[in-house]
Amino acid sequence: MSDVWQHLAEQKSLDDEIRGEIEKAFGARGKKALAALDEGKVKKYLDFFVVEGRTARYIVDDEFCTCGDFLYRGRTCWHLLAVRIAQLTGLFEAIDSWYQDQLRNTDKQNRD
Repeated sequence: MSDVWQHLAEQKSLDDEIRGEIEKAFGARGKKALAALDEGKVKKYLDFFVVEGRTARYIVDDEFCTCGDFLYRGRTCWHLLAVRIAQLTGLFEAIDSWYQDQLRNTDKQNRD
C-alpha cells in the first residue's frame, strides 16, 4: 500500500492508473474517497480538513477522523483516505477561515 502513496506523491495527480491502484488497495473505501474528491467534498480550513459525507461533515486532523467508522471501529475510514489523497494532489477547496468559527456562528444562528 505504501507504493500507492509513493506513486501518488511523485506524480501529484490522479490518473486512471493511480485511481485503479487506490481502488485495488482500499476497495470500497478507496472508491468513496475518490468520489468525494471528484465531487469537491474535501475542504481545507485554516484549522482542519473537513469531508462532507452523505449525512454529516467530518473533521479530519492528522490521522484522526470524527466519523463512527474511525471512532468505533478504529480503522482507516474513507474520509482519511480522501484527505491524504487531497494533500498529495492539491485536490481540495481551500477556505480562508477557521472551521471552529464557522461552527460557532452556525450554533449562534440556530439559537437566535
